[in-house]
Amino acid sequence: MFICEGFAAQGPDKSFTPFSFERRDPLANDVDIDIQYCGVCHSDLHTARGDWPGTLYPCVPGHEIVGTVRRVGSAVTRFKAGDKVGVGCMVNSCQTCESCKQGLEQFCEKGMTGTYNSPDPETGPDRHTFGGYSKRVVVNENFVLRIPDNLDLAAAAPLLCAGITTYSPLRHWKAGPGKKVGVAGLGGLGHMAVKIARAMGAEVTMITTSASKQADAERLGAHHVILARDPEAMKKAAGTLDLIIDTVAAQHDIGNYLQLVKVDGTVVQVGAPEKPLPVNVFDLIMGRRSLAGSLIGGIAETQEMLDFCAKHNITADIEMINAQEIDHAYERMLKSDVKYRFVIDMASF
Repeated sequence: MFICEGFAAQGPDKSFTPFSFERRDPLANDVDIDIQYCGVCHSDLHTARGDWPGTLYPCVPGHEIVGTVRRVGSAVTRFKAGDKVGVGCMVNSCQTCESCKQGLEQFCEKGMTGTYNSPDPETGPDRHTFGGYSKRVVVNENFVLRIPDNLDLAAAAPLLCAGITTYSPLRHWKAGPGKKVGVAGLGGLGHMAVKIARAMGAEVTMITTSASKQADAERLGAHHVILARDPEAMKKAAGTLDLIIDTVAAQHDIGNYLQLVKVDGTVVQVGAPEKPLPVNVFDLIMGRRSLAGSLIGGIAETQEMLDFCAKHNITADIEMINAQEIDHAYERMLKSDVKYRFVIDMASF
């Protein structure tokens, strides 16, 4: 074991403070990574602040991790010291169930091990995982991603969550040429969905409640913008889209989006509101529409996403912060005051 430094919340109403804890020395199949940058996801906020049940304190969030390999275990074959790598939302799974065999580790039937706030099978049942708001992380090589050389390392960090969370449903529901794709909500997830859907060749429509975001949506690649608060604009767009990626994490009327998709169209929920969203079944049955959900992606698909982003020169729009500014960043996130992802510079430790 070695001592690692990070920033932790000791309770739902506690500020982030420096925190020293033990990480395991690399096992045979482990990669020890010096973290250089870590994105700040809205899930981090929900977990650290206790908005979602089950937070384990002290809580060291962070699952948009990029850095360089420091050392590897004796059986590691895919990575070496100095490689540029990333770690996303998972650091392990059973790797034997049907989901894992299909490359769907996020749906591991025995439960995947989250990068933070999960019981840690490698270090014992009385310990839980600590994430990327820290200087180093040790991860099984099967859950380490290679960062393509042409991607800016800091701006690539949010791809490990925001990127794959939007890439996976776009790929699964076959976004591409000839498809009309809507993106609801222009935030950390939404801005990635616009960029990726456009690069896939789809006709992209941003659906937003804020008229001030129209210019930015177009800059990011949206062909059209619908103002969700304009009844006439929503009525005119009804039944025109094949697929909507709904990134909104606040309470909203999902029926407004269901009515925008065509017969056999699909609305995919990737944003996670704190409370259930009521659904009027007539919004589904009158157009044989589907309401679906999607959770990140498997490791192979995440690597595919990184390579796709490298090919199309896609990274996140980021604002760099120091580790001492995490609480202030959370306050700004609650006000949607970020374009479009905070990233912690670990050199600030």
